[in-house]
Amino acid sequence: MSSNDSKPASTDAPAGQAVPSGRTLSKSEMSEFLDNRASGVPDNPADQARLLLRHQRRNWPMLAKGAESLDSVQVREFAFDGFGMKVQFNPGRIVSSSAKVDKKSIKERKCFLCQKNLPPEQKGLMHGDYMILGNPFPIFNEHFTIPHIQHIPQLIKDAFDPMLRLTEALGDYYTLFYNGPRCGASAPDHLHFQGGEYGFMPIDSTWQELAAQHGRWVVDEDRFRMACVDDGLRRYLIMDSDDRKQLLTWFNRVYQAFDSVSRQAGSEALDDEEPMLNILTARENNRWRVIAFLRKKHRPGRYFAEGDEKMVFSPASVDFGGMCITPVERDFQRITADDLKSMFNEVSATPEVLDRVTENAVG
Repeated sequence: MSSNDSKPASTDAPAGQAVPSGRTLSKSEMSEFLDNRASGVPDNPADQARLLLRHQRRNWPMLAKGAESLDSVQVREFAFDGFGMKVQFNPGRIVSSSAKVDKKSIKERKCFLCQKNLPPEQKGLMHGDYMILGNPFPIFNEHFTIPHIQHIPQLIKDAFDPMLRLTEALGDYYTLFYNGPRCGASAPDHLHFQGGEYGFMPIDSTWQELAAQHGRWVVDEDRFRMACVDDGLRRYLIMDSDDRKQLLTWFNRVYQAFDSVSRQAGSEALDDEEPMLNILTARENNRWRVIAFLRKKHRPGRYFAEGDEKMVFSPASVDFGGMCITPVERDFQRITADDLKSMFNEVSATPEVLDRVTENAVG
């Protein structure tokens, strides 16, 4: 064993932004979980992330319990116009689905993504300004939370480039996603992404068919394509490119257009927040695929209802990706396709807003 084997797998944390000693998983610790130890720890961040989860399942009881809970989840499937949606009963997600994200509640609680507040058993992998962590309340079999190591607000405008870079690093196995501060983020005061295995969300494998059947390609060039899609439940833009700089330019155009249009149309976004977005990013055939879901509302009215009308459904990126999470079994058993269509339409931007955003972004 060389002298470097006990060092952290990645040491590219920015100067002056300390990560507590022992928080970063070392290559020596990862090597215990290799299928073939003779091959050594791979340099690929996606492979290292997989080893991180193996380590955490053995050494962090909370994460191990969360992973085991997935064995008992139930799934139902619903057919819509040429595409499907799934509903997962996952009681472990009740904390996230019912999280209080008003400013008073956020201010009064300790931030669970700050380094000083992480459980002592939790370890991670550094990637630039971000730490890749196992999620102890998973939806995916392999579920990561990827917070910035500093306590800065959940805002995507200046963080989209790091999201693309993280997607490139982890894209062999994983889709990344971003929940806006009023779009499902349970820590709207701390910048973070999440990730899970590619193909788990139905839209990972159906986005091209959705674009063809329910949308149109408004930009269709070799190195960059963009489609606007209205599938009857959701309104979104799909961007597909092998050029990161072009993606950044076009995302900024979409962001600015949606910010302007949504404020004119009226949305729940507060004055100091960004337009309401859920974003999925993945890598396919050496290209980035970005899906930006446009929203106008945080939670549907039924979330706040009483009695039989109440349904604990608080859609975020994974739900918009086609895997809808219900933490209450009664809701899981009684939810219908009409319920899903109604609730998604209630929180999604209108078709008119999608058209205006597209027109303004394309010019």
